[in-house]
Amino acid sequence: MSEQKFTGTVERIDANRVRVPKQGAMRVDGIVYADEILYEGLRGDMCLQQITNVATLPGILKASIGMPDIHWGYGFPIGGVAAFDLNEGVVSPGGVGYDINCGVRLLRSNLTHDEVKPELKTLVGALFHKVPSGVGSSGTFPRLSESDYKKLLVKGAAWPIEQGYGDSEDIKHLEAKGCIPDADPDLITLRAKKRGQDQLGTLGSGNHFLEIEYVAQVFDENTASQMGLFQNQICVSIHCGSRGLGHQTCEDNLGIMLKAAQKYGIELPDNQLCCAPVRSNEGKNYLAAMASAANFAFGNRQVIAHLVRRVFSHVFKKSDGELGMNVIYDVCHNIAKMEKHPINGKERMVCVHRKGATRAFPPGHPETPEAYQKTGQPVLIPGDMGRYSYVLVGTGQAFEEAFGSSCHGAGRLMSRTRALKGVRGRNVAREMEERGVIVQADSYRTLGEEIPEAYKDVAQVVRVVENAGLAKIVAQLKPIGVIKG
Repeated sequence: MSEQKFTGTVERIDANRVRVPKQGAMRVDGIVYADEILYEGLRGDMCLQQITNVATLPGILKASIGMPDIHWGYGFPIGGVAAFDLNEGVVSPGGVGYDINCGVRLLRSNLTHDEVKPELKTLVGALFHKVPSGVGSSGTFPRLSESDYKKLLVKGAAWPIEQGYGDSEDIKHLEAKGCIPDADPDLITLRAKKRGQDQLGTLGSGNHFLEIEYVAQVFDENTASQMGLFQNQICVSIHCGSRGLGHQTCEDNLGIMLKAAQKYGIELPDNQLCCAPVRSNEGKNYLAAMASAANFAFGNRQVIAHLVRRVFSHVFKKSDGELGMNVIYDVCHNIAKMEKHPINGKERMVCVHRKGATRAFPPGHPETPEAYQKTGQPVLIPGDMGRYSYVLVGTGQAFEEAFGSSCHGAGRLMSRTRALKGVRGRNVAREMEERGVIVQADSYRTLGEEIPEAYKDVAQVVRVVENAGLAKIVAQLKPIGVIKG
């Protein structure tokens, strides 16, 4: 994380927004959602410079946008949203990120906090054993044949369900129904396929997690009821992505995009913004490869959800019907998608990059699932492993103002290196247990990197989201059991 400071002009618009006015090569303003407290934290982070860099790219529409959890990332900031015209604009791997379609799935249950407490250590141990985690971890799913691999990369979450890993009802509650269209597995390199071949159904490392949590507070009874949420209910969050396949797919395309930028005369303030016109061969090929990796991620979360259901069923001796572990929703964090949005009063198809950002579509939108047509799409915002997470719903204002987007998490306050230095001599797992959270991790290093104080307080982040009108808070979830990579 850079310790440099942004020296450009920043103007406060209102209590929850600042503007980086168009200056130099910028084609649009930068807009960042931050109150005074969050903005203070941005002064030492180069993410504002990255907001201005993104604003220089050809075909960018309306604004280069930063969410309240924004922080420095590869090329584009994490917590960044940018939409591009299909004829004049570009697509960039840096605007999607290495972990393509990293995302969150939230499962509810019929169990209460009191019912789970006596079995919590057994449950966490069983989940840690059943769902592989850590760098390069391999899965419990049978090694994919070439034919099955292609089907997974084209069909996404539907393919594991066809193999018995889930219920067809799950599909109705996934963003894009668990499948990004126009995937072309032939554009995934052999190296990328090899890295992902035995990783279906694995969490991975870093900030990925599997979390048992309970509904600590309900803010909107009607909307919570529509989602099947109630006070003290046990839920499970799954946060992971496309594993080695997605990472390698990003890596494979960076060189191609750097050459494409030169070929098409695109001036880059930072080579990490390498990109190609959306309609160029390079742009179309990247989007088809990215869709394949995104579909791997949907399939990965589907298999993990199945494993979670099996563990709960075994520990509590209940059937799936009795447990009621249904999907509330599944959102993408790192993705570029073709979507229709209002631009200057007219609806246009654009290419929306969300990097460390969550789609937040409003009630009545055709892509909002039928179950949430009256409430808006669920927006799932994890915090850190020691405090809380939130469930919100999307709004019309988010659609008008931020391409139907919200934040994706708390956002880091410390680099991983700084967090590790801060935990020397500490027993993080014991500290978490004293806070009422049972934690198991593949490595001490990951626990150190993921200490709660390494993150912003997500309550502050979602408060800005709600006050800015991007989403409405429905419920707060508190962790009691966490699996880390």
